[in-house]
Amino acid sequence: MNAWSRNDDDIIERVQQGDKEAFSVLVRQYMKPAYFSALAIVGSHDDALDLSQQAFIRAWKAIGSFELGRAFYTWYYRILRNLCLNFVRDRSVRAQPFSRYPEVLEHGSSEDNPLEATERAMLRERVRLAMGKLRSEEREIILLREFDGYSYDEIASLLECPVGTVMSRLYYARKHLKTLLEDEHD
Repeated sequence: MNAWSRNDDDIIERVQQGDKEAFSVLVRQYMKPAYFSALAIVGSHDDALDLSQQAFIRAWKAIGSFELGRAFYTWYYRILRNLCLNFVRDRSVRAQPFSRYPEVLEHGSSEDNPLEATERAMLRERVRLAMGKLRSEEREIILLREFDGYSYDEIASLLECPVGTVMSRLYYARKHLKTLLEDEHD
């Protein structure tokens, strides 16, 4: 399921006319994917919350420049991503271990048999630890594709790069993740 919709034009028109309540609809709709996107880049729960909120404030101030007919989340994501990358660069923040955020990888049913549930939990922990060792750009592209379910075209739009670049970055990020998982398993 993707975070964006091209059907936000009615809401955005109201926002462009100064309707704060309409903007709160957009915030509620996109705050969760925004938080997880920021978390993937900065690695810190508190910083991800702050940066996603700052990005919404900037979006509110710049909403007049938004072109109707485009996807709001793509436009917003550019604001968020730039804030996050500037934050990482300016403060030389090292990403915190991904393992601090178990909610990102939680799946499965409580009705599973105990052996399968234990094996799945162990695999989740291995993936979590390995994800924490990836560079923020690698985590970001893997999360966008594998966890958020964005298509290559959507990721290209979000990251403002060609689809071929997305495919290449994803290939190398997956390869690095696989190496980390294999090294840990040995």
